[in-house]
Amino acid sequence: MINILIIVFILGYFLIAFEHTTKINKAAIALLTGGICWTIYIMFSPEKELVNEHLTHHLGNLSGILFFLLAAMTIVELIDAHDGFDLITSRIKQTDKRKLLWMISFITFFLSAILDNLTTTIVVVSLLRKLIKDPKDRLFFAGIVIIAANAGGAWSPIGDVTTTMLWINGQISASAVIQQLFIPSLVCMLVPLIILSFILKGKVIKPEVNDQNLKKDVSTKHKTIVLASGLAVLMLVPVFKTITHLPPYIGILIGLGVLWFITELIHSGKDEADRSNLSVSYALRKIDSPSILFFLGILISIAALESTGILTNFAKWMTATLGNENTIVVSLGVLSSIVDNVPLVAAAQGMYDLNHYPTDHSFWIFLAYCTGTGGSMLIIGSAAGVAAMGMENISFFWYLKRISLLALLGYIGGVGAFLLQQYIIRG
Repeated sequence: MINILIIVFILGYFLIAFEHTTKINKAAIALLTGGICWTIYIMFSPEKELVNEHLTHHLGNLSGILFFLLAAMTIVELIDAHDGFDLITSRIKQTDKRKLLWMISFITFFLSAILDNLTTTIVVVSLLRKLIKDPKDRLFFAGIVIIAANAGGAWSPIGDVTTTMLWINGQISASAVIQQLFIPSLVCMLVPLIILSFILKGKVIKPEVNDQNLKKDVSTKHKTIVLASGLAVLMLVPVFKTITHLPPYIGILIGLGVLWFITELIHSGKDEADRSNLSVSYALRKIDSPSILFFLGILISIAALESTGILTNFAKWMTATLGNENTIVVSLGVLSSIVDNVPLVAAAQGMYDLNHYPTDHSFWIFLAYCTGTGGSMLIIGSAAGVAAMGMENISFFWYLKRISLLALLGYIGGVGAFLLQQYIIRG
């Protein structure tokens, strides 16, 4: 069974990678891969009820991610429907590619630490559509946004799901992860930016404003209200989670309800035709549903590998083979670009207890950095990458050719910065 599962996953992975060659939507492949993996698991297992319990457990966790993604995308689309992002993009006058890339990257880096890498990617990629007309230029910027979002999320306890897992379970504290990972994460982003400063040339062309668009009948006051409310909702989700200890999707669903209420209230005086393009129903129609289904397929595939013990056994094999803890963590970071970093961190948490590595041990801090930023090396290696892939239709091989090496160099730079920092701290 184990060999069959691995073959099915690898085959599905390659079909997703060759989407532009096969002309088969990646969401279809991901759903087939996930469904087949669980079918194989239950067919070969004598304990059918146990398999169903595993699936139900994983779907409970995955549904939280999917509902979060759905609500975040809807909020962003609702802001866009009201031209709220124009209030930001109209103030960004920079058209030089190098300067704009640095500006966008730093905005992404710090915003990701406040929100999280997934939400930030959705917001910033939406902004890029307002700033850059050429799809090829926009793809390139979106690729760098993935690197910056993952780097920014790694040094914050609420910026990446794996860092949050380590924080909640007591392996790291908020102060330690910020103090010890800010510089490595910054280096991870700066290395690609410095390289690109010698490569990028020219200026970007902004999209033309379409005066015929029906949704333009929105006052500046209403644009400001929706933009401020939407961003406040996104930024308050981590606060809500910290205070209530409820999962983030509850907070963002409440936030979507609040924003829905606000938009219904401010457009209550308009007739149905005028308000149709300003409603949540309109925003829901505009979100990229196939990308959400793709995300579901990928996650349930990984869940099958986790439930059958494949990932845990692989992690144990790495421990026995590599030995050195830093080498293990760096390898897990590289591996997180291929499979989801959540089960990898979960496996590490199960293998090493706090007696072995106490709270804020460099092993846990380094694990947060590597699994948080390692996913940038492949487009499907992180939630930010999957979201950008769906929003801008970025192909696996386009990213591999143009962004992966930059992400790898940034990852290595951050690893070096962390190890040097630890050497200095230890004297």
